[in-house]
Amino acid sequence: MKNAIIILLAVLNSVFCIAQADAVAGKPNTLTQAEEKAGWKLLFDGVSSKGWTGAYKTSFPEKGWVIKDGTISVMPSGGAESNNGGDIVTVEEFSAFDLSFDFKLTPGANSGVKYFVTLAEANKGSAIGLEYQVLDDTLHPDAKLGRDGDRTLASLYDLIKANKEKRFIHQPGNWNTGRVVVYPNNHVEHYLNGIKVLEYERGSQSFRDLVAISKYKVWPNFGEAKQGHILLQDHGNEVSFRSIKIKVLK
Repeated sequence: MKNAIIILLAVLNSVFCIAQADAVAGKPNTLTQAEEKAGWKLLFDGVSSKGWTGAYKTSFPEKGWVIKDGTISVMPSGGAESNNGGDIVTVEEFSAFDLSFDFKLTPGANSGVKYFVTLAEANKGSAIGLEYQVLDDTLHPDAKLGRDGDRTLASLYDLIKANKEKRFIHQPGNWNTGRVVVYPNNHVEHYLNGIKVLEYERGSQSFRDLVAISKYKVWPNFGEAKQGHILLQDHGNEVSFRSIKIKVLK
């Protein structure tokens, strides 16, 4: 009897701890009262494509993206960039903002979250924009390309590498939280799982110098648009997103 009581107490304690953790973390695709009061809003409601459309399209892709169990996922297509459903972008555009999103990689996967996407380039492949790299550094070869690690997870793709010493990564199959903060003065910060991993000044001379030696050098005034869409990239690998939320900064 004593052992049974001990086991019961252990189970109840476990349930309490789980419930407590959920209360602290909050349920996916929801906002706390404090977040709502602070001006946050969801970009993905967890059940529909409302607020999103295909890049260079007039509607949400008919294939290549699946919304299920509270996630929005790009489906695999052999690793080809924008060769299946294509990228998706928010209908709304943003200038200064605090953007947070959860993402879950599959082994060897590649994707990205882009910001200040204007679609003015009308290019083929993935739409152009500043990119928070979403990548399995261990298995995807892109992590070893670029310059000095500037294509690794949470980096500003092909421009500035994330600080590897500060990164805390949940491996593929687990959820990570990315965050991009763009202040009204164009100071930008990338975070991974609550830790700041890089910062830069959008439009500064040092930023332009980096653009000049990157793949983006062919695009005039790259990354300096006044406002733009948020983009989830189709890079031909399965990656899931949830709890995509934003707060406009003034």
